[in-house]
Amino acid sequence: MTTVLRPALAWVDGDFCAGIEIETAGDSIIAVRKSEAEPTEPDTALLPGFVNAHSHAFQRGLRGQGEVFTNPQDDFWSWREAMYGLVETLTPESAHEHSLRAFQEMRAAGITSVGEFHYIHHSDAGVDFALDEALLAAADEADIRIVLLHACYLAGGFGSPIAGAQRRFNGVDLDTWWQSVDRAASACRGPKQTIGVVIHSLRAVPIDVAADLRAEAARRGVVIHLHLEEQPAEIQACRDAHGCTPMRLVLDHLNPGPDMTAVHCTHTDPGDMARYASTGAHVCLCPLTEANLGDGIADVTGMRSSGASICLGTDSNARISMIEEMRWCEYGQRLRDGRRGACVDADGRIDGPLIDMATSAGAASLGLNAGTIVAGREADFTRIDLRAPGLQGITPEHLAAAIISGGINM
Repeated sequence: MTTVLRPALAWVDGDFCAGIEIETAGDSIIAVRKSEAEPTEPDTALLPGFVNAHSHAFQRGLRGQGEVFTNPQDDFWSWREAMYGLVETLTPESAHEHSLRAFQEMRAAGITSVGEFHYIHHSDAGVDFALDEALLAAADEADIRIVLLHACYLAGGFGSPIAGAQRRFNGVDLDTWWQSVDRAASACRGPKQTIGVVIHSLRAVPIDVAADLRAEAARRGVVIHLHLEEQPAEIQACRDAHGCTPMRLVLDHLNPGPDMTAVHCTHTDPGDMARYASTGAHVCLCPLTEANLGDGIADVTGMRSSGASICLGTDSNARISMIEEMRWCEYGQRLRDGRRGACVDADGRIDGPLIDMATSAGAASLGLNAGTIVAGREADFTRIDLRAPGLQGITPEHLAAAIISGGINM
């Protein structure tokens, strides 16, 4: 049985277009065509469903906490203390509750797919990986498409053992961790749940182990993500341990390519970024979290000029809005560079590149057949209410830019 959608406008080939008919069957788009029939949704504009490429759902439980520095000169401040405090108290039930709230908020914000960078595996009973299934259950209940990015975490830092709350993250060793990946894969509930893998960071996984993990991920054909160069302290610690930056370790040992996504890259050297981008690997930016934590503003202009594929994530989930992530991505770059149009395309528009970051680039990062309104893709849509007061008087030509620059809040 098929369903036909006729919105007032649909985002097709980089523009909001009128007179578009979309035919779906089950979860798939089977046809997109011009139509002279009257819209069946005359007050709706359809975008592809937003793809949130980087989330820590449990951190929804931290909202409003740790917002004051304990010491502006100290890298260790109250948000981190609050995060580890939450980690210590998590149970499968509370992890499910925090995750469900996050995923429901994502759905309300037009996010239809999430890459859940999942590193809190254990209850306080020991190494039981009990929180993995709790998270999958929450995603199923919220009806969000999820790639469970199952994180390997084996060390507390460069040359340091796991300690304290980090025991909840412990992958034990690579064989044990891969077994947990297989268990999580078997717990996936239907076609909306799949598995990817994660090197939490190069401080949490020794580089020789990370290289073995990366090779096995490639053999299995699953996407691989890692935190990279989020903070200067991480880069300096890596220099002290290895004599080079984390990105250099990735370039020299981890064979980056289209199946890899580096999250943040806030302080990455432009030359290293150009070499990384040339492999087809992705970068995931999380502008709201990077601002909230005071980590800095990545060089989006340089990334784009080097050809990097950039996607977006909500990370700590202090605020869940892909529209606001797009807005901060562009406006933050204008503040950083003192120029306009960091995300501008060949026609001088910002809307196409930013919407691609929030949709098709995120889908590519997660290995999903989603992110565009074309036949053969997932039938995932974000509905924009054209009756919203902030969109009144806006022509279709300027609608996408108006949405991004503040016309609505989702």
